[in-house]
Amino acid sequence: MSTQDINTEVHNAFEVIKNGGIILYPTDTVWGIGCDATNPDAVKKIYALKQREESKSMIVLVNGDRMLYNVFSEIPEVAWQIIEVTDKPTTLVLDKPKNVAPNLIAEDNTLGVRLVTEPFCYKLMERMKKPLVSTSANVSGVPTPNSFKEIDHHILDGVDYIVNLHHDKIAAKPSSIIKIGNDLQVKVIRP
Repeated sequence: MSTQDINTEVHNAFEVIKNGGIILYPTDTVWGIGCDATNPDAVKKIYALKQREESKSMIVLVNGDRMLYNVFSEIPEVAWQIIEVTDKPTTLVLDKPKNVAPNLIAEDNTLGVRLVTEPFCYKLMERMKKPLVSTSANVSGVPTPNSFKEIDHHILDGVDYIVNLHHDKIAAKPSSIIKIGNDLQVKVIRP
């Protein structure tokens, strides 16, 4: 896969996202459904496609410290320590998110976030200058697909764009999820 392929797919995905569309794309873990994390209407489309209650929040991906600070005013020191020591994708659930669609924020005023370095996701967010919603490419309650071939036709037909990268890759496991409160309570939700 060449840089040109990635750049073409970033361009195509960005054109859809900037117009409020939703995409199916490879992440650093499993295939995800995503959109502009600041667009509540696009977020609503994902909830509808997944047949998921809006009370079950989704996560956002960010591509660096600057974007992370744009979504959270306070990032506990322990969050940075976890980011530094972990060698696998880890989603952190942090308190008091800001600058994202209200329907992404959980009832307890938290939001899951993951720093990604995967080239497609990273470059797409660089172009968007905004975080990217990420939720597994399945209908709510159905097992998460491990490869592109396992993604249900309902999902394939329901997105506005399917990224043409890594269709043959078997996915890594979903990320670990660790909740860190501003009171420094740490809870492992998914190891």
